[in-house]
Amino acid sequence: MASKSLGRISTRAKSTKRRSDCPVACTLDLVGDRWTLLVVRDLVLGKTTFDEFLASPEGIATNILADRLALLQRLGFLERKADPEDGRRRRYVLTSKGAVLPPLVRALARWGEKNLPGTRTFGPID
Repeated sequence: MASKSLGRISTRAKSTKRRSDCPVACTLDLVGDRWTLLVVRDLVLGKTTFDEFLASPEGIATNILADRLALLQRLGFLERKADPEDGRRRRYVLTSKGAVLPPLVRALARWGEKNLPGTRTFGPID
């Protein structure tokens, strides 16, 4: 089912046809699935490698993580770069286009902390 969801997202992201002109609907078509903003959250928290993303408490599957990282790359929000300390490893970093996503994640985190009792952030999000 996750692949079907990613297909919907990637198709809409590449397509000029939208289901509506609503900015909320269009944004959700790009990043509104269950995992994409959690990957961005982890980037905000300083994670940069595939293994670091896998270690997150939500337990994302490897195939879904690979799909979400590829999606963020295709959309131009993320780059995959060689690790300067170990050229065999790759690090993921937000692009200048992707710099617009952390404020969205921060706003969601603040809303959750304020409105959902028992929630907490996993590190500094500011």
